[in-house]
Amino acid sequence: MTLKPRAVVAGSRAPHVRILAPASSARAERLRAGAGALAVLGYTVSFGEHAQGRCPPYFAATVEERLADLHEGFRDPAVDVLMCTRGGYGSNYLLESIDLDLVRSHAKPLFGYSDLTAMETWLMDRTGLVTFHGPMLAADFYREDGVDERSFAGALGGELLEYGAQQGLRSLRWGRAEGTVYGGCLTLLTSLLGTRFAPQTEGKLLFLEDVGVKPYQVDRMLRQLRMAGKLEGVCGVMFGEMSDCGAEAGSQDQRMLEDAILGALDWGVAGGFQGPVAMGLRSGHVSRANVTVPLNVQAELVVDEEPVLRLREPAVVR
Repeated sequence: MTLKPRAVVAGSRAPHVRILAPASSARAERLRAGAGALAVLGYTVSFGEHAQGRCPPYFAATVEERLADLHEGFRDPAVDVLMCTRGGYGSNYLLESIDLDLVRSHAKPLFGYSDLTAMETWLMDRTGLVTFHGPMLAADFYREDGVDERSFAGALGGELLEYGAQQGLRSLRWGRAEGTVYGGCLTLLTSLLGTRFAPQTEGKLLFLEDVGVKPYQVDRMLRQLRMAGKLEGVCGVMFGEMSDCGAEAGSQDQRMLEDAILGALDWGVAGGFQGPVAMGLRSGHVSRANVTVPLNVQAELVVDEEPVLRLREPAVVR
């Protein structure tokens, strides 16, 4: 069952965004700039008690402190939206101790990507929570052109958003599919295989994105997903911008990356993945204007001359 948070619309009342750091620490100047950008958009910003901290070797705080901030963010009735500072590494330490009943009882929009993929897929799989693959405070909001404001506000407000060429989407293999949008950072999804936190991909429109990995590494991770049975029952596959992965338009590596993706999905034998494949959706690790994509909602993917991903239901309760 899908668990949707309440709609959040900036207006006469400034919605309250609580900033969390479930993984790595962030630079103080980026936190300040990001908070200022959110305030300009009409949001009130507060920080979790340990969200601005540092804990060796690379965390924002101890496991117990990061977990306490997460729980308090869900519990606090004054908080409307939860947003992570950045990814980095460390949210996997929290998975075993997250209070799933608390999340079920206090559903709220949660924004994150990168390392937060582990936490978001776990919450989606175990509670049904709709999460938001989109901008983070010290990764995107601090930049002048870091956030696609239209999709950010639209997703929170419950609009039936569409994503097409303007959001970077392009066709790799034509087709049409309907399913639940699901996924995140490819490296993180692969790292969860063989654990009880492994992603549940059957019946999904699988969104995969990453940064700084070579075409053969993308091929290897897709093959690992396939050998783990995680491509069985997948309806369609969308890739992100794949920043610094050889996806730069017109480059020799772009063709290599696209060939690697299609080859890994087909895997050279009968029975390979036959659904539509698109690429370039500018959400997560991106060069600019990070697009918000709600996860765990129904959508339609049409891949043809003008590819489009259409949400079939709002991400929130209006």
